[in-house]
Amino acid sequence: MRYASVAAGRVAAAAALLALTALLPWLTRTDPALTVLHARYGDAPTTPAQLADVRDQLGLSEGPFTFLGQWARGLLHGDLGTSWVTGADVAADVSGAFGVSLSLMAYAMVVTVLVAVALCLPALRRGAARPPNGVGAGILAALPEFLLASVLATLLAVRLGWFPAQGWQSPASAVLPALALGIPAGAVLGRLGQDALPAAFAEPWVRTWRASGLPRARIARHAARRALPAVLPQAGLTMVGLTGAAAAVEAVFAIPGLGGTAVAAALDLDLPLLQGCLLVLLALGVAAAVTVGLLRRRLLGPALEAGALPGLARTPGGGPGRLYAAGVLAAALLAVIIWGLTRDPLQVDLAARLAPPTTGHPFGTDALGRDVLARLGHGALRTLAVAAAVCAACLVAGVALGLARWTAGLTEVANALPAILAGLLVTGLFGAGMTGAAGAVAAVGWAPLAAHTAALAETERASGHVEAAIVHGAGRWHILRHHVLTGVLPQVTRHAVLRLAPTTLALASLSFLGLGTQPPTPEWGRLLMENLPYAERAPWSVLAPAAALACVGALVVLASAPRRRR
Repeated sequence: MRYASVAAGRVAAAAALLALTALLPWLTRTDPALTVLHARYGDAPTTPAQLADVRDQLGLSEGPFTFLGQWARGLLHGDLGTSWVTGADVAADVSGAFGVSLSLMAYAMVVTVLVAVALCLPALRRGAARPPNGVGAGILAALPEFLLASVLATLLAVRLGWFPAQGWQSPASAVLPALALGIPAGAVLGRLGQDALPAAFAEPWVRTWRASGLPRARIARHAARRALPAVLPQAGLTMVGLTGAAAAVEAVFAIPGLGGTAVAAALDLDLPLLQGCLLVLLALGVAAAVTVGLLRRRLLGPALEAGALPGLARTPGGGPGRLYAAGVLAAALLAVIIWGLTRDPLQVDLAARLAPPTTGHPFGTDALGRDVLARLGHGALRTLAVAAAVCAACLVAGVALGLARWTAGLTEVANALPAILAGLLVTGLFGAGMTGAAGAVAAVGWAPLAAHTAALAETERASGHVEAAIVHGAGRWHILRHHVLTGVLPQVTRHAVLRLAPTTLALASLSFLGLGTQPPTPEWGRLLMENLPYAERAPWSVLAPAAALACVGALVVLASAPRRRR
């Protein structure tokens, strides 16, 4: 019964997303015929006759539901239609882009796994229940993928000539984009592994095995196996994310992948191509979820059905050094922000554009001669406050939907939806602005937290102490509040704060497309994206906001670490 409800949820969520996509031109209150003409011919002038001809060709005058019905009938016969912009066969375009993205995803997953394992190795070697130092993972997770891609392309491709700078001709072309995608993704998975391993080492069987004289390597191997089911759902979501949300990296390296194709189709309102891309992403998401579910059940074994798993152990907290380090880092970041607030972020001085750091401009200037320190300081409150609010909303939604067992399909669909497409849908309903951008990021940002919650809750519900509570007559809400949530919330909360920096960048990407905060309002992510074309000539213009995001990544890891009980 449970599997049937999950399958029905997947079908319903996918159908709702595809139907909503068909309404995209009407939701955004734009003329799809005009958008298609601009996509075909650029800014060439258009006439009413041309617009009427395009509407007749595309069947736009009949409304979105007629188009959706025709597309669905074609889908039943294996026909995805033709592109509104190029007239090419959608199935051919999508299959070609998917093959490229699948190869890139495979290379990026290798990097992801290597980074995650490297971050978890100290905890495995130590073999203790103490939480590891997650600062490195926090900093790596905060690195913008598009910035990593640009730096790697400049240093290793252009200057040193070790790898191709653009294109997709050979395995060497995949090295740099795989690094740009895999390092931040591996940091997130590694941080979750760092959180799960101490809990595994704190379980009673570890003490028994140590007392029996079993080798440390064997204990570490079984602890890794015990911690892996909590991380596997994130790995499945990461695979889909590396395929569909890699548009920025694909643009840097001119890779004709599925992510860039989907984003371009959304911006051009090329609905047949967009729906073909989404269909492939949804199929990949379902395949990854089913594979991960089977692998999790194989790792957990019969104890999952028998209710004999150990409960999620509470790990001992770190020492006061973490708090001191967090305090020092927070004080330094706050001092920089206050310093920037004393300066004018909007003053333009074209004579001083891209000036290096001086006493007058301690962090240099941007392409318009504006003071980078001032824009960094004035953008801090808006950037961090909105990102924190989005993360909090994602945490609440993720925990609530993750605890509901019927939402697995909805989680997979939300994860497959690129944030830019979500931005177009949400801003079409509520208008452009920071509120719409925040709603768009929150609309898809809860999915990883829900998957993490569902994995931990499933393990906790199958533990012996929950079974004992049920035998003693504990009700459903008592078990949820006093047994399940106490084991799930600490880890999921630390996962949520780890996504503060990526959330900031997602908001910035929407702002850069005109869907969020409008220029010249300062914002950290916008500072990065505006100054990225000048990174080689004026590295200070991107170094300051990147360093600020890295500091935030380290700070949230230190501040969210478990506290040592007195």
